[in-house]
Amino acid sequence: MPALITTDLVALDADLGADKGAVVRRLAELVARAGRATDADALHADVLAREAQAATGLPGGIAIPHCRSAAVTEASLAFARLRPKVDFGAPDGPADLAFLIAAPAHGDADHLTLLTALARALVRPEFVASLRSASSAEEIVRLVEEVVAPEPAAATAGATAAQATAPAGTASGAPAARKSIVVVSACPTGIAHTYMAADKLVAAGKAAGVDVHVETQGSSGATPLDPAVIRAADAAIFAVDVGVRDQGRFAGKPLVQSGTKRAINEPDAMIREALAAADDPNARRVSGAASAEAPAASGGGGARTGSEIRRWLLTGVSYMIPFVAAGGLLIALGFLFGGYQIVNGNPDVEGQSYALSWVLNNSFFDLPSASGIEGLNDGFLGYLGAVCTVLGQAAFGFLVPALAGYIAFAIADRPGIVPGFVVGAVSVTVGAGFIGGLIGGIIAGFAALWISRWKLPAGVRGLQPVVIIPLLATLISSGLMVVVLGRPLAAALEGLGNWLNGLTGSAAILLGIILGLMMCFDLGGPVNKAAYVFATTGLTAAIAGDGGQQELVIMATVMAAGMVPPLAMALSTAIRPRLYTPAERDNGKAAWLLGASFISEGAIPFAAADPLRVIPSMMLGGATTGAIAAASGVELRAPHGGVFVLFAINGVLMFLVAIIAGMIVGALAVTVAKSIGRSDAEEAPEDAVDLEHAHTPASAVPARAASA
Repeated sequence: MPALITTDLVALDADLGADKGAVVRRLAELVARAGRATDADALHADVLAREAQAATGLPGGIAIPHCRSAAVTEASLAFARLRPKVDFGAPDGPADLAFLIAAPAHGDADHLTLLTALARALVRPEFVASLRSASSAEEIVRLVEEVVAPEPAAATAGATAAQATAPAGTASGAPAARKSIVVVSACPTGIAHTYMAADKLVAAGKAAGVDVHVETQGSSGATPLDPAVIRAADAAIFAVDVGVRDQGRFAGKPLVQSGTKRAINEPDAMIREALAAADDPNARRVSGAASAEAPAASGGGGARTGSEIRRWLLTGVSYMIPFVAAGGLLIALGFLFGGYQIVNGNPDVEGQSYALSWVLNNSFFDLPSASGIEGLNDGFLGYLGAVCTVLGQAAFGFLVPALAGYIAFAIADRPGIVPGFVVGAVSVTVGAGFIGGLIGGIIAGFAALWISRWKLPAGVRGLQPVVIIPLLATLISSGLMVVVLGRPLAAALEGLGNWLNGLTGSAAILLGIILGLMMCFDLGGPVNKAAYVFATTGLTAAIAGDGGQQELVIMATVMAAGMVPPLAMALSTAIRPRLYTPAERDNGKAAWLLGASFISEGAIPFAAADPLRVIPSMMLGGATTGAIAAASGVELRAPHGGVFVLFAINGVLMFLVAIIAGMIVGALAVTVAKSIGRSDAEEAPEDAVDLEHAHTPASAVPARAASA
């Protein structure tokens, strides 16, 4: 395995610039010149995106800027001993020792284990002192290689921090009089802060005469704490920047919770707080569900609430996006192979589309004969298109349930999944769509969290997680969706449809603007669907001979405007990538195809993470496209398909001009909005779910920010 650090990656007593951005750039250039990164600028942007989430300066004059980056080809360490010192945000002043930890976006476990070994060594004063006294680059390399040597790293990779560093007798033979604390540490990337927080707490516990047992939920895996150790513990500390996996194991333990940064900076204080909580019968305790408190302990209550709401939404979106990507692309392939009529109803089979009836009534060995229907392919390609369409529609059916289910999961842990999924499905049934899924998921999560805290008799307590919570939380959340939210929303949608019908004729341009705004307002939600249903209803009438050319213009306007949000976000991530995390940039690449396929949901990850900037910008772009398409009189005879149904468009050139104009306007608007009041290292939203352990391809989901 190649060395993590070489003399080419070391700069001693160097003036690399007056601020951390300049230092990071010079270190990124060292990595790129050594052939370990394809693009120094991309690596620099990824590091600064991580830096914007939380400063990487540590007490004692140390800085560990770090990230995962698609630009990194080989896990690497670049080191600089800085003259003069540079501020990286540490509480005790600027740093003179800076390690750039550069990990590939999909780094292998061995390299990640070595990187975390270095991070753990940086909490040892003797190692830091040796770095300051080293006289050559070769000596720095030797010192680093000693602490990341494969054998010690492998010995500790699967062990808890307590097992690796706690004094003899603190694991299984601890005296009964000693207090015991269990710790979970976790950060989004799991390279540095996860392990440094763990080791700091272990060291503080050792100094206080306390047994500390740590479970590090990091990038190189996690070895769960022994259930007997958890049962015997007097208190628990969650030093986490993301959700704790399988939190129910710690139910009932007095709890102290913070971000990893506080555990690194104030481990002694957290140990004292945990000991005090252990003796306080009124102390906060771990429930069987996820905590409703934000992970970070710093900041005002409003900031914590906003961060927690964002975490809920991003968790739901993170789990939903694979359904968007798979379903959207399958439907696009269905149009490509089967023709634009493939999703339309089959008049010969009531309640079935052409795609579904072909799949149910034919097989690969018994392909349908030519039907002679315009816009419907036959033979092998038609059958393949039907299969892709049925699979894509099935995947799309899970969008809102998955969104609601995992929002509830973020709030209440596993007890929230069932009521969340059910209320999401109900929101689709009653027409509440994407917005209903958001609201319903939050209601379901809090209902499950509330019920999980009930103190039930011992005889029925075992039924609480498997019967009582799913039953009652589902009744509460889905009941509210049906009884309270469904009818007002349905009435609002009907009113919108009637209003739109009155804006035809001479008000075509105004209608185009309104339809464009609606298509981009909630990205597949009830307002978007109201505009789409309005268009498809008119298209059906026009095809049947009951309507005129205006209905075809409306269909073209709606489709063109609906393609704008994913395309605009894709363009924005391309022209100003530093505004976005690496995962969002990957999502932007996928959005090109989703937008071209008329899958508005491709912009949902961006809208959910930053709605106040993204949604108005997308509406501006959609209104531009809608006005141009309507004014140009572009006509469309297909209900879906994007660029795959250009053959069904009358006025293709103006259709494309309208889309490009709206895409540019939307991209510029969101780029400017995200740039206002922000530095080059943008504060990109932090994903709340550990997607690496969800086994989801990074190309299909908004994988967490390049941070640790």
